[in-house]
Amino acid sequence: MTRTFKAKVRSVGTSLGVLIPKEIAEEEKVKKGMEVEVSVVRRDLRSVMKLFGIAKDADKFERDHTEREL
Repeated sequence: MTRTFKAKVRSVGTSLGVLIPKEIAEEEKVKKGMEVEVSVVRRDLRSVMKLFGIAKDADKFERDHTEREL
């Protein structure tokens, strides 16, 4: 099962670390020393708004209603 949660990045010596909330660690059976896969997702609203700006000037989509043979 995949869980998503927000966490602050903290300094751990000369590295960075993320704490997994206790309830999620228990549900996912995460134990000390285990390897886990982490994805970093940053939501930059300006980048999303640029995409809308690009699509704004696009030609209107018209569906081709012709029958196609398989």
